[in-house]
Amino acid sequence: MKMLNFTIIKLTLCLILGVVIGHFADVSVQSALMAATLLLSILGLFYVLGRNRFKKTIWFGVFTFCTMVAIGVLTTSLHNQKHFKDHYSHQISSKTNEANIITFRVREVIKPNSFYNKYVVDILKVNDQKASGKCLLNIANDSLTTDFRVDAVYVCKTNFQDVYKPLNPNQFNYKNYLEKKYIYHQLVLNENEILKVNTNRHTLFGLADAVRSHINEKLKPFHFKPNELAIINALLLGQRQNISQDVYTSYANAGVIHILAVSGLHVGIILIILSYVFKPLERFKHGRLLKTILLVSILWAFAIIAGLSASITRAVTMFSIVAIALNLKRPTNIYNTLAISMFIILLYKPLFLFDVGFQLSYLAVFAIVSIDPFLYKLWQPKNKIINFYWHTLTVSVSAQIGILPLSLFYFHQFPGLFFVSNLLIVPFLGILLGMGILLILLAVLNILPQFFADFYGIAISGMNIVVDWVAKQETFLFKDISFNIWLVLAFYILVFTLFRWTVNKNASRLKYFLMGALCVQSAFIYTKLNKPSNEFIVFHKSRNSLLANVAHDKIRVFHDLDSVPISQIRSIKDYTIGNFINTIEEGSLRSVYELGERKLLIIDSMGIYNVTSFRPQFVLLRHSPKINLNRLIDSIQPKQIIADGSNYKTYVERWSKICKKRKLSFHQTGKNGAFIIRY
Repeated sequence: MKMLNFTIIKLTLCLILGVVIGHFADVSVQSALMAATLLLSILGLFYVLGRNRFKKTIWFGVFTFCTMVAIGVLTTSLHNQKHFKDHYSHQISSKTNEANIITFRVREVIKPNSFYNKYVVDILKVNDQKASGKCLLNIANDSLTTDFRVDAVYVCKTNFQDVYKPLNPNQFNYKNYLEKKYIYHQLVLNENEILKVNTNRHTLFGLADAVRSHINEKLKPFHFKPNELAIINALLLGQRQNISQDVYTSYANAGVIHILAVSGLHVGIILIILSYVFKPLERFKHGRLLKTILLVSILWAFAIIAGLSASITRAVTMFSIVAIALNLKRPTNIYNTLAISMFIILLYKPLFLFDVGFQLSYLAVFAIVSIDPFLYKLWQPKNKIINFYWHTLTVSVSAQIGILPLSLFYFHQFPGLFFVSNLLIVPFLGILLGMGILLILLAVLNILPQFFADFYGIAISGMNIVVDWVAKQETFLFKDISFNIWLVLAFYILVFTLFRWTVNKNASRLKYFLMGALCVQSAFIYTKLNKPSNEFIVFHKSRNSLLANVAHDKIRVFHDLDSVPISQIRSIKDYTIGNFINTIEEGSLRSVYELGERKLLIIDSMGIYNVTSFRPQFVLLRHSPKINLNRLIDSIQPKQIIADGSNYKTYVERWSKICKKRKLSFHQTGKNGAFIIRY
């Protein structure tokens, strides 16, 4: 492919490889620095020896790419905050129940849940010793009376807690998600357990939050509905934490969730508006340069105010390069622009590579610039309105082709009416953004007319109504689609080879397309052969028991939940989707399960058991049975004791101590996760 001839693209691919190696291998800064320095030295030597030669040797290219891989590893290691000497993790005791005096600054407000308001904080001190690093702060909802503002500094005495790992198979790994943001621990507090410290220091995040708060204060007198104000904050300020779950789900099911994430679409529209506003500057001497500086400065100011998320950073970086190239009349190549923007971002934020928004936004843009021109050429209507909607459709389809495999892998659903919602909303998004910018400017200047605010609120509500209507057409929403990483890779190979063959139909490219189809078939065969079978799972379910047996491509579920369809139990749904299981049956809980040559005995709250005829290898305790565990162990002599989430915590702690003393394996699902028996 011609674009791979561009050096910057090859260097960016090498940098990506280095970031992947640096993240998963966890290379120390010293080792990464030594490797990068050595390779740079060798590269410099090759350059000096070969600069006067007419023909460059292949070794110069090889060492160039190896050096870029080493730089990727180095930048990943340098950004890993655990490698900093003053990181708080080096100062806290290994005993998780030991309290520390912690001073922290609020860095970011994130979406709350039913129990806690959540914040990302910067650790400043631990026990009066200077420290650094990010941490998750949870403040109980029932204790919150104060608005925790960004840049506010607090002191508390508590212990650092580990972020909980997923307790059931295929569950979302929130711990892993936070680690990619360099957050390794959490603080769980009530408001009365912390003390505010007076400080005049302000950070960039604090100034951005102050701007957002000021704008919202100016909008308050105009009585926008909660959902309207939440959408305004998402569209124009990049803040989605106040969007209700119902509204967010509607946008996701309608296939227009990208509208709520400030990204290339929004930044591109803003750039067009600003270019038009600043066009008169081109008449003056050095006006084009001044226009470029203003455009780039405003775009980055907007990115900072919107929170510098992965999608915003990608979009602003890319459009900054475009703005500079266009206004300085330099030729640009969109693939080069994409590669340069990715290269710059990954040097600054290497773990953005693993951010879902970052991946989807780049894939969408790449698909649009590659596929859309060919789809658009299929039909070019002369009517301007029809042509506009046709081009909107081809862009939407192109973007969907680019992100579909990855979307299925992460979200397991496909909105069949995505093109309808995009055709109804995207053409008017520029008008909404333009009006929104004007709305904010007028509100800040205290000259916003009430009729304009009312009209804009009606427009936002109208968009919400359209999205909600599309989302409710559940016949066209395909949910719970099983898709793994091997299918993702195989389908991208297929799309890539199909596109190349479509552009230039020849025998060579047909051969590669058929190989792509073979990759997809191989991925399906591999997936089918590796589906779990003869597997018994004791899931973790708080206050209840949830068991399942997997055999012959189906799962049979046993539980004590009242009036809950088994297909809607989150743990079961995650397991079946992740393991490509379509058949779900329900069975009643029994006291004994035969698992091949092994047996599982279940003792419930009655505490009754009779094992005169057999010896179970596993014993499951549920609903806090009042038993003498020592006597049970002596009489049954099991190999393992299991306690699920239905037991009292005090009972589980007592059983754990007994098993530890008896040197018997004890598995607690609330701590160790689901227990799986393969037979």
